[in-house]
Amino acid sequence: MTKQEMAKAVDSGLYLPLMEAFYTLQGEGYHKGTAAYFIRVGGCDVGCHWCDVKESWNPDIHPPTSIEQITKGARQWAKTIVVTGGEPLMWPMGPLTQSLKAAGLQTHIETSGAYPLTGVWDWICLSPKKNKLPLKDIYSKAHELKVIVHNKHDFVFAQEQAELVGPNCKLYLQPEWSQREKMMPLMVDYVLEHTQWILSLQTHKYLNIP
Repeated sequence: MTKQEMAKAVDSGLYLPLMEAFYTLQGEGYHKGTAAYFIRVGGCDVGCHWCDVKESWNPDIHPPTSIEQITKGARQWAKTIVVTGGEPLMWPMGPLTQSLKAAGLQTHIETSGAYPLTGVWDWICLSPKKNKLPLKDIYSKAHELKVIVHNKHDFVFAQEQAELVGPNCKLYLQPEWSQREKMMPLMVDYVLEHTQWILSLQTHKYLNIP
């Protein structure tokens, strides 16, 4: 396949810049503690300064991988597949999710919502970022809202975002890892006072697993 043909295949979602794929426990949010196969797609321009996978930002350093190959790897491990990034919605997700669903797999996505929602998803975790806000259409489709708390203003931001999602969306506050000791007491107090919220921890980091 020529470079031009490969670029066209990536733009159409038939190939994706695959950073890594691995089988582990979901560490965060509603499905924490459950087995899942993670597909981490390269490419992100949201630019969170505290991102712990900055190596995912540049899609050009990750090999374009066919969705057939990605699905073949996924189906060997788990029924639940989590597509994450980077920002996976930078790429058309329809071909990948169609392939995964045809294999009988559950499709979950973790996204900032900054790009149009594509693909067929059993679970959408929306994690909005201040510097590139979600597009409005995704709010009503989100099953889970996960707001990262780095400073006190993030509580205000979290409440603003919560007013935009549907009534059945699960609301999570999660401390940014480097600020967890500072922010955790404030988060506990906040959840005790605002009981619609649930505290989420990055349990995979405490367990020292991927």
